[in-house]
Amino acid sequence: MSPEVRTNMNIKPYRTALALPGLRSLLLVAVLARIPLTATGVTLTFHVLLDLDGTYAAAGLVGAAITVGAAIGGPLLGRLVDRRGLRPVLMLTGLAEAVFWTTAPSLAYPLLLPAAFVAGSLALPIFSVVRQSIAALAPEDQRRPAYALDSMSVELSFMIGPALAVALVTAISAQTTMYLVGAGIVAAGAALWLLNPPIRGAAEPVGPRRRVPRREWLTPRLLAVLALSTAATLVLGGTDVAVVAVLRASGEIGWTGVVLACWAVASLVGGFAYGAVHRSLSPLALTAALALCTIPVGLGGAHWWLLCLALIPAGALCAPTIAASADAVSRLAPAEVRGEAMGLHGSAVTVGIAIGAPLAGAVIDARTPLWGFVVTGALGVLVTLAVLPVELRRRRTADTPLPTTTPTEHELTTTTH
Repeated sequence: MSPEVRTNMNIKPYRTALALPGLRSLLLVAVLARIPLTATGVTLTFHVLLDLDGTYAAAGLVGAAITVGAAIGGPLLGRLVDRRGLRPVLMLTGLAEAVFWTTAPSLAYPLLLPAAFVAGSLALPIFSVVRQSIAALAPEDQRRPAYALDSMSVELSFMIGPALAVALVTAISAQTTMYLVGAGIVAAGAALWLLNPPIRGAAEPVGPRRRVPRREWLTPRLLAVLALSTAATLVLGGTDVAVVAVLRASGEIGWTGVVLACWAVASLVGGFAYGAVHRSLSPLALTAALALCTIPVGLGGAHWWLLCLALIPAGALCAPTIAASADAVSRLAPAEVRGEAMGLHGSAVTVGIAIGAPLAGAVIDARTPLWGFVVTGALGVLVTLAVLPVELRRRRTADTPLPTTTPTEHELTTTTH
């Protein structure tokens, strides 16, 4: 088989997915809309440090307030999308974002902290809404490449957003950057409002929604997928901090951007490969592989280029793991509650990052940078082992043949007559 034929085979799933009506424009708006959202953490950190003369701990508390608010508000906003539709939620959250980012630069720290929590709980739900819309636009057999594209677009946003925020803070000021980031978020909400992507598929129920009790859809298997999502991002959050610690300890902190970029590129390549394969990979297997590949990263050595090489296997599993978990949630949740389910998925991802970064930092402070990779990776493995019985039970149920009965003579006679 020629390389050209193999290439065509690899990109065919993407061509098919991008040919779906509305998906191309949704992904384009998504990657642009997420850039200001990914810049919020860095921007607020610089604001607290430079404008308010605060400490890193104080800046961390503001970030934690937004994170906790987002984890609580995500499922609630998703439920509101399910019941009231997308545009009312976008108007509500867009207004909340506008109020926060226009007033936050002038708030004293004691007021900024609770305001950050409220802003987090009413944050623009771009991540969950885009994933919900993908499930509406793409049939189940085409969702894997669609979610792979979405996961790769997230990587691109995280590569651009924080770096752009740092450049703006350096060139202008932290306070002005806050206004620009806020304007970008409000513009993102307006763009999504104008696009108004569907949240229900063509064959899915519309109009008055059937109330689906949580006990019917919040099953052990869905809870397992959410746990795996938390474990995966816990590993990623810990890796982020551990990379900085390793390079700082070796006196190569200036190479941090290059190493993190290498990690992100590996994730993009892995995401592309995941969407191109014809066989689905379970979130359990991908999360376990990600965690196992993270544990030995610190053994790559003190030099930045060795760390880049050591990060490639784990990096290649980042985007596929997040894409697989989003795909699994879209399949397990009924259409009537998919917004709430995607909100829970977003909360699980947020909580994982919120736990992983400080956990790795505490471990590194107590031991060495290597242990940041080891502990977060080991925790990821433990979570996969904890949810393994759920997966094994599902497979046993799927493999159990339906009982067959032999018709009796009376049944045959009744059927004949």
